[in-house]
Amino acid sequence: MKDEITITVTDQTGIQHTLICPLEMGLTLKDICKAYELPMEAMCGGMAMCATCHCYILNGTASLSEKNDVEDALLSELFTTKESSRLACQIYLTAQMDGLSIEIAAN
Repeated sequence: MKDEITITVTDQTGIQHTLICPLEMGLTLKDICKAYELPMEAMCGGMAMCATCHCYILNGTASLSEKNDVEDALLSELFTTKESSRLACQIYLTAQMDGLSIEIAAN
């Protein structure tokens, strides 16, 4: 089994970042973006209360868990959502996400 995966993150200015993500730590997509000091606010610290970790999933949606009701409700309050919108704090990294690409939404 893999102990790390690679994810590509496009920031709000269009710059692509390649992140090497350890799997044994139980991190979320928000956690790894913050660890790499990418421009993702995540003001509530990952409690699914603010939607400032809003991102778009560019590929690999099938490897992600379903949105829960709280995430769905928060996303419905934003004006910039797309079909692929997710909250990065609600997506825990798994081996199936290797090669995932996301874009951080402008807040």
